[in-house]
Amino acid sequence: MRSITIEELEKLDPSGISVIDIRSGEDYRKNTFPHAVHMSMEQLREGTCRPDASRPVYVLCHTGDHSAEIVELLESEGYDAVNIEGGYRAYLRLQLNRLMDHEAEMEERRDQIERSITKKFGKTVWRKFTKALQQYQLVQEGDRIAVCISGGKDSMLMAKLFQELKKHGKFQFEVIFLVMNPGYNADNWKIIQDNARLLGIPLTVFESEIFDIVAGIDKNPCYLCARMRRGYLYSQAKKLGCNKIALGHHFDDVIETILMGMLYSGKVETMMPKLHSIHFEGMELIRPLYMVKEKDIKAWRDYNGLHFIQCACRFTENCASCGGGRGSKRDEMKELIETLRRTSSVIDANIFKSVHNINLRTVIGYHKDDMVYNFLDDYDKGKRTEDTGTKDIETKNTETEAAETEATEMKAAETKDTETKDTETKDTETKVTETKDPETKAIETENTGTKEEILREAEPDE
Repeated sequence: MRSITIEELEKLDPSGISVIDIRSGEDYRKNTFPHAVHMSMEQLREGTCRPDASRPVYVLCHTGDHSAEIVELLESEGYDAVNIEGGYRAYLRLQLNRLMDHEAEMEERRDQIERSITKKFGKTVWRKFTKALQQYQLVQEGDRIAVCISGGKDSMLMAKLFQELKKHGKFQFEVIFLVMNPGYNADNWKIIQDNARLLGIPLTVFESEIFDIVAGIDKNPCYLCARMRRGYLYSQAKKLGCNKIALGHHFDDVIETILMGMLYSGKVETMMPKLHSIHFEGMELIRPLYMVKEKDIKAWRDYNGLHFIQCACRFTENCASCGGGRGSKRDEMKELIETLRRTSSVIDANIFKSVHNINLRTVIGYHKDDMVYNFLDDYDKGKRTEDTGTKDIETKNTETEAAETEATEMKAAETKDTETKDTETKDTETKVTETKDPETKAIETENTGTKEEILREAEPDE
């Protein structure tokens, strides 16, 4: 099988070759190699789509691995097919390298990116970020926060948000932009460093061997990797004098977790905005992007023409985000939420708010630490309280009616029975009758307005 580097491909005459991009349609639309056309792996495997056979075909994927399979398929059908080494990742690295060579252009882009956070994306990103900080009390004066950067869009945006907060904040706190290298391949590591330089994020780097450890694990390697990385980040942050680590989980991660708990674990629970560490005393974990939607993070990235690694794992060839297989429960939740969003624009916000508004009187049971509660535990007690309350209301109503009757009788005894008084009484009764309907309408209007306000409240802030 023949292969070619990105640098060699750039030198070829585009009119004499075909370049096909087999990544997802979304990734292709964001950015691709010049003159490349999109054909999905499924179409090519099933034979429903084929490139022009009259000229050489160069195949591009994320890393150069899946494209090798398609090249072999096309070669078996008589095509002059060539694999592009390193795939789109190599092309991205080359673009970033060239930008690094032009300092003035890089600084201009950085200024535009920073302005976009508070201007173009002020409502959807900046305000949601600051609202989460305030509502959940994530940052306090004197904090020293390790902003943990993986190299993806979420953590990179979070780093820029903290830089903006330092500029415009009302109290003093410190941040360290902490990156762990768990064994990234050379391409991924170079892209992370170049993006940090472009964005003006000073990195504090430490290394671990997590990828080597996880490489031999067959069952749930991603879960183990995530747990180990968090432990390493806590440990290193504490050594650097930090009292908090900040992770880049966003609004969509939260609601996906809620649905996964309900549908696959039979529990109502969520990803918390902040947590005390169990194993590292005095340390907390915070999630500052808790209210920021993923589509708005992507919009910021695409508006500024930024390209981040999608998954930093060394073993991404079969990762869904890098063009490999799908099927995880979180993938299912993403697809389900997208379907629900097409049904209603407020469903995602209501899923989010559902764990903020739990009525403990309308659940069968709950538990906290060692305490377990079932509604039967105080069911009869609740009934007695409700019955007592009803009797109190009935007694109060009876007393009120008796007092009103007595007052009416006293007034009648003092009033003379004259024709003029009868006329005045009729006028008064007429006015009361005429006034009743507008008051009733006003109450009905007020109630309707309340329902509308509830519906509006369910929608996310814009």
